[in-house]
Amino acid sequence: MEFGMKFKRTHHCGQLRQENVGQEVALAGWVHSNRDHGGLIFIDLRDREGITQLVFNPASAQEAHTLAAVCRSEYVILARGKVTARQPETLNPKIATGGIEVHVAELQLLNRSQTPPFAVEDEVEVSEDLRLKYRYLDLRRLKMQNNLRLRHRIAKTTRDYLDGQGFLEVETPYLLKSTPEGARDYIVPSRIYPGHCFALPQSPQMLKQILMVSGCDRYFQIARCFRDEDLRADRQPEFTQIDMEMSFVDIDDILGKVEGLMTAIFACAGETALKTPYPRLSYQEAMRRFGNDKPDRRFGLELKDISSLSGQADFKVFAEAVQAGGVVKGLCVPQGGSFSRMEIDNLIALAQKFGARGMAWFKVTAQGLESNLTKYFKPELLRRIQEALEGKEGDLLIFIADNPALTNDVLSRLRLHLGAKLGMIPSDQWHLSWIVDFPLFQYDQAAKRWDPEHHPFTAPHPEDIPLLETAPGQVRSLSFDLVLNGMEIASGSVRIHQAALQSRIFQLIGISGDQARTKFGFLLDAFECGAPPHGGLAIGLDRLVMLLARERTIRDVIAFPKTQRAQDLLCGAPSEMQPDQLRELALKVVSD
Repeated sequence: MEFGMKFKRTHHCGQLRQENVGQEVALAGWVHSNRDHGGLIFIDLRDREGITQLVFNPASAQEAHTLAAVCRSEYVILARGKVTARQPETLNPKIATGGIEVHVAELQLLNRSQTPPFAVEDEVEVSEDLRLKYRYLDLRRLKMQNNLRLRHRIAKTTRDYLDGQGFLEVETPYLLKSTPEGARDYIVPSRIYPGHCFALPQSPQMLKQILMVSGCDRYFQIARCFRDEDLRADRQPEFTQIDMEMSFVDIDDILGKVEGLMTAIFACAGETALKTPYPRLSYQEAMRRFGNDKPDRRFGLELKDISSLSGQADFKVFAEAVQAGGVVKGLCVPQGGSFSRMEIDNLIALAQKFGARGMAWFKVTAQGLESNLTKYFKPELLRRIQEALEGKEGDLLIFIADNPALTNDVLSRLRLHLGAKLGMIPSDQWHLSWIVDFPLFQYDQAAKRWDPEHHPFTAPHPEDIPLLETAPGQVRSLSFDLVLNGMEIASGSVRIHQAALQSRIFQLIGISGDQARTKFGFLLDAFECGAPPHGGLAIGLDRLVMLLARERTIRDVIAFPKTQRAQDLLCGAPSEMQPDQLRELALKVVSD
């Protein structure tokens, strides 16, 4: 093994085709596999572009053949030779370079490798923790390289599109003042000012509004954001969003620009662009029909409200739910009448796991609805319930009765479960929808106060401003979410740009004038200096790439992610601070 390269590569491993036959080429990469056929040695060489088969013949290149014999998986080599067409019986249609091979005349071993802890293959069966610990090996897999490439293309397309639309890319700082954003801040102690701290940004929200006040007019940033919150498969403590803000715009302007961007992104990902404008559903309609505000609209199984009918039944569960201000909702499972009693019991158990006290059900037969509950319903009422859910012979009708929030949540989750179980969700389709007219506030029962549904800078619907103090629960906001295949991938709003209205919102959510001045004084001061109407949104880049890459977790589209326990297994972070570091920052670790 020698230091330095004797010659330079001319091509990547995935580039050579039939038109390259006869050319002298040089390739560099990692040994993917080594096969000795009792004379000829075959090495599959891999780099980020793909795999090329190398052939070593002792009759024509004895030295290279001898060196090839000692090469093992993940050795780094440099090979020079002639591109040759494969014989028909040796073609490999599984790879792009399967019609050619390179007969090697000269080989250089650049570096050896220990036996890797797992095979560098796309469909390797290995724990995620092991993959993250040896991320440099995991990222060698072509699937992971393609994910990084897709992420790069989406980021580049975003910059190109927004530049063409007059947006300026402006960087905002990572070291900020801690402000309430809905999750815990990551705190950075200041050495220069003992006892004082910076906070890492949960989003550039206030700064991008300041940029609008500053006359920037159109801003964007592919921004890193940080939130110290409980993690899920689609969350990370640090994540990336495509952040945008525009002046002198309304909702239609913002949504139109985003739809143009999404068309460009889908094209760069090799996907067919979806027809614009995208469908818009109000928050109320989404909750009524699907039970949540991010509905997967690739399939049906819509929810139906039968509360008005339930009060006419002798079934106490339904009647008491309605009397207590709750609802009774259900959905029709096509051909679910064929479910066994065990399958129905499993559905009931799943509903209980989701928080329901139980689940009522009826099978639709030629004679009408059948269940152990039919004795509590008059025949005419059963007929009307079947009509309300559009049940046909062979179907299964299921119902949840409880408070509206729990009923919607349980049924929406059952809907997704049944859609997957019955194969109703097409994996080869895309569906984008806007959800609009969210409530401006949500009521926190524990704290006995109104909280912002999104954030405190969201503008109320102009028609509802008179209701702010008298009926805050009825106030709609000028906010919107973009939903792709049942996942929220973007969220935004028209912002408040007048100090007086912003102060009213602060008061309603329990932030006094003094507190507002302490936390947001610089923003309120800016509003007093001629703030234009403005609005924008943030697109979750990680989640968008995950969907377009058809991955199941955002960790597979981030180069160096954290685990679900918020740990970096590659670097060993977080780690303990040394005593001298703590003293320098005026910090002391106090155990519980």
